[in-house]
Amino acid sequence: MSVRMRFGLMSESPIERRGSGVLLHITSLPSLDGIGDLGPGAYDFVDFLSASKQRYWQILPINPTDAASANSPYHSFSAFAANPLLISLDLLIEEGLLDRRDVRSLPRFPKERVDYRGVIPFKKKLLASAFEPFARQTNKKDYEKFCEDNAFWLDEYSSFMALKSRHRGQPWHRWPKEFRDRKPEAMDGLGATLPYEIQRARFFQYVFNKQWTALKNYCRKKNVRIIGDIPIYVVHDSADVWAHPELFRLDKEKRPQVVAGVPPDYFSKTGQLWGNPLYNWDVMQQSQYKWWIRRIAHNLNLFDIVRIDHFRGFVGYWEIPANAKTAIQGRWVEAPAMDFFKTITQKFQPLPIVAEDLGVITADVKEIMDFFDVPGMKILLFAFGEDNPDHPYLPHNYGKNCLVYTGTHDNNTVRGWFNKEARPEDKARVFQYIGRTVPEKDISWEFIRLGMMSLANTFIVPMQDVLELGEEARMNAPATQTGNWRWRLLPEQMPSSLSGRLREITEGSGRA
Repeated sequence: MSVRMRFGLMSESPIERRGSGVLLHITSLPSLDGIGDLGPGAYDFVDFLSASKQRYWQILPINPTDAASANSPYHSFSAFAANPLLISLDLLIEEGLLDRRDVRSLPRFPKERVDYRGVIPFKKKLLASAFEPFARQTNKKDYEKFCEDNAFWLDEYSSFMALKSRHRGQPWHRWPKEFRDRKPEAMDGLGATLPYEIQRARFFQYVFNKQWTALKNYCRKKNVRIIGDIPIYVVHDSADVWAHPELFRLDKEKRPQVVAGVPPDYFSKTGQLWGNPLYNWDVMQQSQYKWWIRRIAHNLNLFDIVRIDHFRGFVGYWEIPANAKTAIQGRWVEAPAMDFFKTITQKFQPLPIVAEDLGVITADVKEIMDFFDVPGMKILLFAFGEDNPDHPYLPHNYGKNCLVYTGTHDNNTVRGWFNKEARPEDKARVFQYIGRTVPEKDISWEFIRLGMMSLANTFIVPMQDVLELGEEARMNAPATQTGNWRWRLLPEQMPSSLSGRLREITEGSGRA
């Protein structure tokens, strides 16, 4: 019996239809401003998806990034706010908030890579300039409504960012106690002492939301649905932990008692020590998971479908003492998964989420996913590393309720894997499976064909694999701190011949 029948739900999730899509983050879109944004390049890409008969556009988290954390979209000051760097300057010019003379001395940014060191100060300066004419406007009804509708997170975030600027970027647990502990007398005076900084932070979120809503509406017109991405955990130095310390396992000084990670495995003898504060699930449960319900609702307002990174943390999580040097000292702790998802499912009908269930997934996680009909992920790049016809990532073993990928943002490209990482025996298994030997230049589209022709409802391919690019186009190499999140698409890489090729295989596999 499906979860909809169990709970009397009749609506269909969009991922229950047969379809396909492309994975490309916003920062990778073409633009003249050094980083992809919500402007003309985004609309051109939607046109490419539409012409290719793609049903989905999958992106990475859109929350604010931090240069100190290597600009990772999975490390943010907020679980709700959006990244101002993704705001389109072209659209600000069209709206009259910037003058074309403001961008006349545009730096010569590289087109194929994001130069964060140059982009961040350049774009922050122009965004601040756009706030000046807006601040002088007298009719701000749309802005005021946005602030009112989003007050539950926007007030906290804007105050957090203003205080962070005032304290020169220091983490909030090092602020003076009246601000660290959000003493009413200190917080009540912020509007008078830091009005410019608070209003500017709100303005950036308003502008992003306005541009995003227009882009999402355009996607709808083109029959494209957006798959968003949210990390299960938040970082300690965030507005979320600062404003809601009771929801996290913190000590008297508001520092983490225990932190998140994963245990030692085949890939790491010491495991992975992520350092995120862990949730206080007892308090979460007492509030009927109010914070999570708001977070999911907020994301479902932005996206049509949400992928949740490290889904298994809802069922059981690896708890590591905060003073540990490695993840070895951790232990497994059970989370209230059944109660959590019953509560969530009653709020969202249906619940259009995708579980990132890669790695070692235990039976209890699979039980929750099966009970609530949550689709997981299958990665073709992982299917040929062993001689095992029962491998769950081989296409003949797929069921319908899953999303198949050639690879993810954390993997090499198909061509990069084949050229740099695949062993001779791995290549031999690929050739045996597809029934013939193929040259390296054709391997990306052979993997695309395998995914497209599979039984799975949904197939997603990174744009780098559509373009048959090698290791140089990799988006992220985990456990490295430089060179990540920088790859960009060039406008000339989306010719009509490419959309025609993708459309042909999409239609031929019944996914159009």
